[in-house]
Amino acid sequence: MNQNDNNPLTRAVFLDRDGVINRDRKYTYQSHRFEFLPGALDGLAALAPGFLKIIVTNQSGIARGYYTENDFRELNRWLLSVLNQLKIKIDDIIYCPHHPDEECLCRKPKIGMLLKSKQKYDIDLKRSFFIGDMDSDMLTGRNAGCATILIRDSENNLNDGAEQHADYIVDSLLKAAEIINNSSISDIMEV
Repeated sequence: MNQNDNNPLTRAVFLDRDGVINRDRKYTYQSHRFEFLPGALDGLAALAPGFLKIIVTNQSGIARGYYTENDFRELNRWLLSVLNQLKIKIDDIIYCPHHPDEECLCRKPKIGMLLKSKQKYDIDLKRSFFIGDMDSDMLTGRNAGCATILIRDSENNLNDGAEQHADYIVDSLLKAAEIINNSSISDIMEV
């Protein structure tokens, strides 16, 4: 891991899964229903090696009884295997299995999953990025002190207000990787 000489803490890229890495088909838990978004694999491969790459995802389908935690873990094993074959490393997958009506501390837009990551990996959240496709993702990143990158494409709901909480707006994970790899960019980039 590359660390900044002035700051011994690790930097991370937090990635939402559905709508960022794969097409959001609602409650995806089977590999045959998992479809990578255009540019997602290239974007993951292009992310700077000096950052941990952590997927953070709400998975209320577990609480709703649509699939089990074992089903979800099996999909994660498959996903990590596919990415590993492509020499793409994901350092962790952290998820919230709770129903939206539960008062958990981890469901986005709450920052519990990021705090768990911060503690586990000694992450400097203020020097990290959060990539997502929804307002809850942007709020999570913003509330944790991360720079936020919103991925907007023709499939996103453009009326959820996410733009107001995004530091950058792009149309693919590959474009997000370009911003992260050139973190000196200071103005908001809209594509």
